[in-house]
Amino acid sequence: MKEDVKEITARVRVLREIEAISSETLARELGFDPAEYNAWETGEKDFPIGVLVEIAARFKVDLSELVSGDTSKLKTFCLTKAGQAPEVSRRPMYAYWNLAYNFHRKKAEPFLVEANPETEHKPLNLNTHSGQEFDYVLEGRLLISVGGHEMELGPGDCLYYDSNEPHGMKALGGKPARFLAVVL
Repeated sequence: MKEDVKEITARVRVLREIEAISSETLARELGFDPAEYNAWETGEKDFPIGVLVEIAARFKVDLSELVSGDTSKLKTFCLTKAGQAPEVSRRPMYAYWNLAYNFHRKKAEPFLVEANPETEHKPLNLNTHSGQEFDYVLEGRLLISVGGHEMELGPGDCLYYDSNEPHGMKALGGKPARFLAVVL
């Protein structure tokens, strides 16, 4: 198991244990299959970013604190200069950069996301999480599936959706696709 995955799973486990709830109880409370949740918490599978957003909200901690272990401090604004956003390594098919990583008590999680071009020939990896999501394509072509509806998006196209619906995306055209994703 990669070191950052071990650290994240350990922080999630500690938060859960502080409140004296079982992994099964937390999984059911958040609407996840207990077996799948257990695979995330043991590190067998990576936590999807949306699931981490939900866990952070459930325990009233910032996502950046859950992922990095560092406490966010900024309360008035958080400036992230080009190329300076910390990468959040979650899944090999995507790269995520947290665009407001150090803002305390965010109401949304904004990310710059890059879908790897190798995803084009793989099946869509669908996930769900509570809330809503907004995706805005900056470059490349992206296939997005939400609730069984597949849509092809290009630069300037955007999509707002209920993230409780199974959703996933992949790059098209053999090139990376970069997009802004705001998880609410």
